Amino acid sequence: MTEFVEKYINPFTDFGFKKLFGEELNKDLLLDFLNELLKEEQGQIMNLTYLKTEQLGVTDLDRRAIFDLYCENEHGEKFIVELQKSKQNFFKDRTVYYSTFPIREQAKRADWNFELKAVYTIAILDFVFDEDKKEPNKFRYDVKLKDIETNKIFYNKLTFIYLEMPKFNKSVDELETRFDKWLYVIKNLNLFDRIPEKLREKIFDKLFETAEIAKFTYDQVLSYEDSLKYYRDLKNSLETAKEEGELKGKIEGKIEGKIEGILEGKMEVARNLLANGVSIDLIIKSTGLTADKINNL
Repeated sequence: MTEFVEKYINPFTDFGFKKLFGEELNKDLLLDFLNELLKEEQGQIMNLTYLKTEQLGVTDLDRRAIFDLYCENEHGEKFIVELQKSKQNFFKDRTVYYSTFPIREQAKRADWNFELKAVYTIAILDFVFDEDKKEPNKFRYDVKLKDIETNKIFYNKLTFIYLEMPKFNKSVDELETRFDKWLYVIKNLNLFDRIPEKLREKIFDKLFETAEIAKFTYDQVLSYEDSLKYYRDLKNSLETAKEEGELKGKIEGKIEGKIEGILEGKMEVARNLLANGVSIDLIIKSTGLTADKINNL
């Protein structure tokens, strides 16, 4: 087994995320996080019930969906909580698709009036969408159906929340709210060797106790090892691809620069030859430029 350098688990691993938020024993951690995330519109969620994370289509041919976490509160409102470790094409489309399952499962037979309970899809992202990179200080995106002209919410029972964690850069001394503390812990948990004094609250004491690797069983350590290896391999692959892309860009830039320099040199020679009355045919043979380029001069 690996001898871990970190004292606490990495929440961005599948094992770490589900250990903290997906176990009945630790349901109060998820409850507190959701209450801080949604308190302005939800008030206080009193209870959560975990639901099956695998959702099947209407027929065997339909694509299924497997949520990271899926639960409902005491009012029957649904919460999908997803952890996304790497950038994925059409991830927003995926979250919209996922939201259709808790909508569809509310359908009732006979005389149903189509009244639905609210559905919340929450995505904790270990990356930044390309279109959001121009907003380095905005890490939370709350999305609802709105009227474009009035900007008023048209339908308030379908909510998507995206948390771009790389943008959350507050230090421990800058934490102002309980929600700040949650984001700080999620982003930095595996970097701690002890609980910061500013996080000395009952809920975070439990979180740190739950996340301490030394308290895991042998099987839990093995599961975490596998999950951590997958996470590290994924991050290394992405970093390698990024570095290779940057190197390729630099090489292509240099090649393009040299080509442009050579072309400009030939154009300058052609200008001088034209100025001295040399025929276009001879200039074409001397420089390799096309007749159109020379005529444009």
